[in-house]
Amino acid sequence: MAHFVIIGAGQAGSSLVAKLRSSGFEGEITLIGEEHVPPYQRPPLSKAYLLGDMALERLFLRPESFYADQHITLKMGTAVTSIDTAKREVHLGDEVISYDQLALTTGSHANTLPASIGGALDGVFTVRTLADVDAMADHFNVGKRALIVGGGYIGLEAAAVARKMGVEVTVVEMAERILQRVAAPDTSDYFRALHQSHGVKILEGVGLKSLNGEGYVSGATLANGTELDVDFVIVGVGITPNASLAEKAGLTIENGIAVNEQGCTSDPNIWSAGDCASFDLRGARRRLESVQNAIDQAEAVAENMLGAGKTYTPKPWFWSDQYDVKLQIAGLNIGYDSVVARRDTNSPAISFWYYKDDTLLAVDAMNDPRNYMIGKRLIEAGKSPTPDVIANPDTDMKALLKA
Repeated sequence: MAHFVIIGAGQAGSSLVAKLRSSGFEGEITLIGEEHVPPYQRPPLSKAYLLGDMALERLFLRPESFYADQHITLKMGTAVTSIDTAKREVHLGDEVISYDQLALTTGSHANTLPASIGGALDGVFTVRTLADVDAMADHFNVGKRALIVGGGYIGLEAAAVARKMGVEVTVVEMAERILQRVAAPDTSDYFRALHQSHGVKILEGVGLKSLNGEGYVSGATLANGTELDVDFVIVGVGITPNASLAEKAGLTIENGIAVNEQGCTSDPNIWSAGDCASFDLRGARRRLESVQNAIDQAEAVAENMLGAGKTYTPKPWFWSDQYDVKLQIAGLNIGYDSVVARRDTNSPAISFWYYKDDTLLAVDAMNDPRNYMIGKRLIEAGKSPTPDVIANPDTDMKALLKA
């Protein structure tokens, strides 16, 4: 009986094993995860879970009983030490598991600050795992002073939750503006104003020189000499794909674990999906760090492990919740050269539409689910209304789908 082993028990891993079973695979399945809990949702960690609005069990992607019911061996709290590609073996310390097909859904880890500038002090946290959020939860108290290093979506979401809980928040962003890596100035301006209206102090264009304290963080020195008193620090400076296991196994690594259009690595018996996997997209090898990609790519890989031979074509979408604003993003804005705004005259909803020449690439929609969905469908259909049509408040947006 064939044995499929999946290393990495996150969103992609859980989706992959479920798809294997629903696609009719009757062989053995083993899902291996380093954390001591079943696969869970990550997006609510820094929002509903941290706020106390979501119990632990509601984080789980599927009840723990699902895996036993589907005859899937779930090995939690287990680290894989090496892969022997010649023998098709996975080594977990002294334990050895043989495989016929292997999938790596190892995800990514949060980048940290160097210990030389105080990154290893107590009271300095990242936001990636359940353990991360549990460790910082007790610090979210009224009057506490938080420094958030990094003005990306992770940092801004943490800032929003902290303010809701009465924490004084300062965000430090080394780039010229928050969200610079992922969004247009229009979107940056929107969220800067939103956070400032909730009392967040945002410092842009200034780096962190050091975190200070004797064992526990108590202050920060910025690159411009500014000194800040802090009670705790959240570091949101991006993520790095977990590719070291694959690299040690001799697989091709290029901005993560390199896979082809079907999700297969440089070894024909090893596959990869999710945050850790890179594939050709718009002329470069890219990774998509999203729940949508983790699910869709993992399900495509599951089918291809069973011989389907399907090409994975991503349909990117993302979201971020901050205060009472839901940002929904459709498409990828890579290479855009213009942005047009569409405002709803009867509500505060607004969306920004990204173009390269006359081609619609992406949409950022703030509390504007209708235009988000229309934009998503237009992009997926390869349709590009002209920017002046989008900007015109009298345009019948639904009619564009039929054009």
